[in-house]
Amino acid sequence: MATTRLKPGERKLQILQVLAQMLQHPKGERITTAALAAKLSVSEAALYRHFASKAQMFEGLIEFIESSIFGLANKITGEQDNGLKQLHAIVSMLLGFAEKNPGMTRVLLGDALVNEDERLQVRINQLFDRIEATLKQCLRVASTQGTPGDGSDADPGPRANLILCYVIGRWHQFAKSGFKRMPTESLDKQWPLIA
Repeated sequence: MATTRLKPGERKLQILQVLAQMLQHPKGERITTAALAAKLSVSEAALYRHFASKAQMFEGLIEFIESSIFGLANKITGEQDNGLKQLHAIVSMLLGFAEKNPGMTRVLLGDALVNEDERLQVRINQLFDRIEATLKQCLRVASTQGTPGDGSDADPGPRANLILCYVIGRWHQFAKSGFKRMPTESLDKQWPLIA
């Protein structure tokens, strides 16, 4: 039987895809390189030809998360002028991203990073800071548009942080329910209370 040769970069992508699939299991066991290699039907040495360490594999997943989230956020802010509509669309996107990518949700929450290199959690924290900055910018835009508020428009920081905490909380419920409680559930009813 002849084996199909993968083009350069395809094996690396395949490793990341299988790692993300393994992270989708609700029990959340620690993933070893041996288990990952077995799932791919390759040796551990084959994994290390593409990634110097397991931490690098997780960094690959974090890079995917960053490029997806911020690519979509930039598209939203580029297409929508209204600050509150930008904010709602970005929150919907963040919740929807988790729903479509349960394994990535475990990375975002740090569950998958326990006992891994601590620089990975630092990178996730930086990702959260960037999301919060994006939310603040939407609130600033809304404020300049004369969107009615309660006086908290002068400093969008606390409100942006509250919205980020809401998103992270919905992600937690999703992960802790074994991916049964959808992050977008009740968003339309909850949004007026948040925004």
